Amino acid sequence: MKKNDFFYHLPETLIAQQPLPQRSASRLLHLNKSTGCVVDRQFGDIVELINDNDLLVFNNTKVIPARLFGKKASGGKVEILLERIVNEYEAIAHVRASKTPKSGALLMLDGGFQCCVQGREGDLFQLEFTGNTPILEVIAEIGHIPLPPYINRADNATDNQRYQSIFAQHAGAVAAPTASLHFDEDIMANIKQKGIQTAFVTLHVGSGTFQPVRVDDLAQHVMHSEFYTVPQATVDAIGQAKARGGRVIAIGTTAVRSLESAAQSGQLAAASGDTRLFITPGYRFKVVDALLTNFHLPESTLLMLVSAFAGYEPVMKAYQHAIDRQYRFFSYGDAMFIGE
Repeated sequence: MKKNDFFYHLPETLIAQQPLPQRSASRLLHLNKSTGCVVDRQFGDIVELINDNDLLVFNNTKVIPARLFGKKASGGKVEILLERIVNEYEAIAHVRASKTPKSGALLMLDGGFQCCVQGREGDLFQLEFTGNTPILEVIAEIGHIPLPPYINRADNATDNQRYQSIFAQHAGAVAAPTASLHFDEDIMANIKQKGIQTAFVTLHVGSGTFQPVRVDDLAQHVMHSEFYTVPQATVDAIGQAKARGGRVIAIGTTAVRSLESAAQSGQLAAASGDTRLFITPGYRFKVVDALLTNFHLPESTLLMLVSAFAGYEPVMKAYQHAIDRQYRFFSYGDAMFIGE
């Protein structure tokens, strides 16, 4: 398949710019994976769509305040978006400036902090933070929540809470696992009351999740790398769910990529490391049986993954249905459940 097979026209008015007042107030489009039929629901209906022998797998990554502002020695403005923290004082990042900073350049950040450009890794810059303050402490003081490029506003205090799931535990993501954003304490209490089991993986979502596919032939696309962990406890929980006839329901595409990456040998096993798994139509899923996800950008790798899971034509028809019914799209938007 080609990149333009995954294009659709989305009115800008449907791109959610703000979270709803309540996490679980979103709408939910239910796409039946067997029939291709869609049903308009509210997110609270998710509890009815999950069976008591199913297993929900969440991504418990935590978004870091990865956007920093400062100046070059020349006085020119600089914007930094951390992509990955390498160690206490080193990171790789996107750096936006009127003129690309060279190796050895010193960048003066807000709050009196500094970092030095050490080199390049393709489009990314290697940065070393000088002084005795670790990066995580620097960004806690001066960092901004890295809202996606399609949200046309600066971050605010609300985003500190709402661009973060209630499961956020392990710091390292620069984008939220957005399917999890719909879950609040009331929904989780209802899930627990029904006896539904939960498990966790960690995948630190990188800014590459927003990078467009630049080649027409999908086989030529180089997937961005993201760090993931699938613990043994989750592997065990999945084995138990399968044994009792339950479904493994991935909450978000990041949970899908984590589980499927850990099963590339043919059998799911505990794993930790970088993944570049690019899932497109024709891929045979080894672990995941159902999926909760948000609506994704046209021609994106995430839309390709969802199409691989539910079928290209059913997904594209479901997206058109969502547009016609005025669903809210992308990170702060509505959700879609793909299952029986």
